[in-house]
Amino acid sequence: MNKSSNWYKLDNAAKIVPSTARGANTRVFRITCELKENIDGEILQRVLDETIEEFPFFNCVLHRGLFWYYLEDSDLKAVVEEEKTPACMPLYYPGRKNLLYRVNYFKKRINLEMFHVLADGTGAFMFFRNLIIRYIQEKHGIDADIKPVDEFSLEEKNVDAFGDFYSKQKGLKQLKEMSSVKAYQLSGEIDDDLLPHLVEGTVSASKFYEAAKSHNTTVGVMCVAAYIKAVLMGMNRSQKKKHIVVSVPVNLRNFFKSGTARNFFGVISIDYNPVEYDGELETIINFVDKNFKEKLSPESIEKTMNSYSALEHNIGIKVIPLPIKNIGIGFFDKNAKRGITSSMSNLGQIKMPDAVADYIDRFSAFMTAQSQQITVCSYNDKMVFGEVSPFKTHKVMLNFFRLLTEMGMEVELGTNDYDEEQ
Repeated sequence: MNKSSNWYKLDNAAKIVPSTARGANTRVFRITCELKENIDGEILQRVLDETIEEFPFFNCVLHRGLFWYYLEDSDLKAVVEEEKTPACMPLYYPGRKNLLYRVNYFKKRINLEMFHVLADGTGAFMFFRNLIIRYIQEKHGIDADIKPVDEFSLEEKNVDAFGDFYSKQKGLKQLKEMSSVKAYQLSGEIDDDLLPHLVEGTVSASKFYEAAKSHNTTVGVMCVAAYIKAVLMGMNRSQKKKHIVVSVPVNLRNFFKSGTARNFFGVISIDYNPVEYDGELETIINFVDKNFKEKLSPESIEKTMNSYSALEHNIGIKVIPLPIKNIGIGFFDKNAKRGITSSMSNLGQIKMPDAVADYIDRFSAFMTAQSQQITVCSYNDKMVFGEVSPFKTHKVMLNFFRLLTEMGMEVELGTNDYDEEQ
């Protein structure tokens, strides 16, 4: 995290985040751990104070510079509170000095919410796992010397991995390609106040795996293919003239050795033409599988990673004052979103140390978006699909869960309180 005095450059994925945080897309994500008992807020506060010492760069505030935003150390302290407001509400307010994460709880759930400039889901999970382990240890007097979930040093967690692995390429070309397609856009009744509406569906991870295996594919491919079919189920003939484009974030730590807790991800797009659909899920699976193999090749991944470094290394962009950059990035972001139907992020199987594992029921995750983003994660046999959007109804997700039910899976549904009241 190139440190000079007490300020830090934003990593390359974070550079566009403040300029694109508006309306329902607060660029805040939530990670939740549901335990098997109600949460003790006092204990949670104590262990948060301890855990943040290992991740001090999360305790920064965001400022606007002449050319770029930057982070600065702060002595602010996060205060744990019982959850009383809607999820994923804004964390960044221009001109205001405040932390970019919050920790709250509700009944059996502990929530971490974070502004995307600090970290991606994987980086935030490094922090969150340590917090949960400490909480359970203190709550239940577990004296076991639990090995850290990650064994990276503070310096390794702190590094800007994009800078470490960047190789000079024409990355801006790929960024421009992202905005050249006009994809099918989801529609529905929007919340008058643009409040985030959450829905989560939990299924058996082993049954989902067996379903994927029966189609000779992976869990990741099955998730995206089933989602594309769910979108198709709600499209009329005219709408099927437009492609369904699903954006899939990729954890670059799986391809480049890095222990960074900051942003280090790329994005691949699965562009499906509804004209090719013959009514069978199998044909979508084959298409998605082929795309995954092509776009997750070492060459494609390096190109994706370099595209995120393009803004940092482009001389012409560097010298443009920040207010003008904000306008340009906002314009680009708006055009890019026209090329995406939705996003699906798979955080994979979450592992916890044996000494604390039995106290945990499940994990879930949510990421705000202008339209819709689905986040998937599994713990033991509970696989949770989390979706947050400004839509009052969840037509596509209900189609998705109906599809899983048809495959023989039982789906446990949950939503936020004000949805239930309506």
